[in-house]
Amino acid sequence: MKNMTIPVAAAIAMLTGTETSAGSTPPQAHPYVGMWVTGDGHIRQELLANGRYDEARGNRKSAYQGRYVVTGNHIDYRDDTGFTADGTFIDDVLHHGGMIFYRER
Repeated sequence: MKNMTIPVAAAIAMLTGTETSAGSTPPQAHPYVGMWVTGDGHIRQELLANGRYDEARGNRKSAYQGRYVVTGNHIDYRDDTGFTADGTFIDDVLHHGGMIFYRER
């Protein structure tokens, strides 16, 4: 897989919690933008092109929201409360927090 990196400004903004004037981290170029869903459909995580994510759990829309940064096949999350997590994309499957997410087609 091609090694993809993000702009330094995006990484700094995500890690420090600072934002651009538009209220998001700078856009990132990576192939993982879109909706990712657990096999049972209970958790739905949308990775937005502006470096933000929105995660729904069951009937609870926007249960978690925050920023993310992708470096190669690794993703780092920082939700709006400051909680951090990470994951890895392997063969177009996201492994995150002991769960497996599949790309919604």
